[in-house]
Amino acid sequence: MAHAAVCEPGSAQRPRLEVADVFRSFGDAYRESHALSQQQAKVFEAILACRTAILGGHLDHCEQCGFERPSYNSCRNRHCPKCQGIAAARWVEARKQSILPVHYFHMVVTLPAELRPLALGNRERVFALLFQTVSDTLLTLGADPERLGGLLGLTAVLHTWTRDLSFHPHLHCIVTGGGLAPEGHGWISLKSEDYLFPVLVMGRLFRGKFLAGLKQLYDKGRLRLTGSCAHLDDPDVFRLLLDKLYRKEWRPYAKRPFAGPEQVYDYLGYYTHRVGISNHRLLEMDQQSVRFKTRNDKTATLKGEEFIRRFLLHVLPRGFVKIRHYGLLGGKAKAKRQAARAALPPLPHQPLPATVPEEDQPATTDNNDTPTDGLLSRLLELARRCPRCGKASLVRRPLHTRPPPSTAARQDP
Repeated sequence: MAHAAVCEPGSAQRPRLEVADVFRSFGDAYRESHALSQQQAKVFEAILACRTAILGGHLDHCEQCGFERPSYNSCRNRHCPKCQGIAAARWVEARKQSILPVHYFHMVVTLPAELRPLALGNRERVFALLFQTVSDTLLTLGADPERLGGLLGLTAVLHTWTRDLSFHPHLHCIVTGGGLAPEGHGWISLKSEDYLFPVLVMGRLFRGKFLAGLKQLYDKGRLRLTGSCAHLDDPDVFRLLLDKLYRKEWRPYAKRPFAGPEQVYDYLGYYTHRVGISNHRLLEMDQQSVRFKTRNDKTATLKGEEFIRRFLLHVLPRGFVKIRHYGLLGGKAKAKRQAARAALPPLPHQPLPATVPEEDQPATTDNNDTPTDGLLSRLLELARRCPRCGKASLVRRPLHTRPPPSTAARQDP
């Protein structure tokens, strides 16, 4: 019998079907036939426990209409689909001081398909090289007097998935539409607001920097060459791969420029804390498979164990930083940002969102949930409003009973 991802009346934003449900249905069979890394095992257990009685919690009570529901604590794992809304809000609040009042460009830089097996076996080193070479490429072109002659600012976010959860490492980058002049003497705008740099030029410079870095890792013996990459242990085979990649055009995808700096907030909140798939994209599950949305009203159906395998492909190495800032947006560029801001008009006030998806609302009693000014406090206020009457705020009470872990299920609305 299929389980459809429909929602209960009065809570149209919370899906009934979740990634955790897929893990519960197919997880035992998957773990019997697949070896999990330490990080994958932690993610697996965290998603199963998230917002269940296993982690404890409290009782939400509305003193006006009598509505009650248990609210269980979140796992806060960065790979969990239910724990990213508030994390994203906190991150955006922290980054507001770094946003410059200029137009921004959105670029996507992808590794060629030939390098994906190598990236799978060497995630930390290949992903770090991707960050390094993409940022070097953009900062080098920005500093070129023939193109801009100033210091750009950029933020890069690593994603490793496609809409069907295949492995596809790429960086989403937002780049300032100009830069700080040498010695901090004013702001230099790009000649055109329609494009950043020629795509062909960016691609070739990125290609040269990345392949040079990859060869250096290979020569130093710092690449793990096993499984599908075992043949690359032969230097002649590796050289042939490099030759093939040098002959191929690497073309970054330049998305439509942002209409203004206010759109950057939407971008940051949407992209920075995404995981491979959200619960809202799950449509139905039966005893064998899972069906979910992909793109343009299309869907994909995967066997349950294959869905888990693909989901776990995107677990990052422990401590790996997936959001990085460079140039004017870098952590050590505060003085340069101040100089750039002094040469630019102020950033307009940004309105707060009217609603937040219920799945992204907090359901914890952790000390870290203390409200702060701005967007985060607004999100927490919305989260604590009674979903039945919509008027009173929910009052937290101790949760006296806790079901045993074997019967714990996710929190229903």
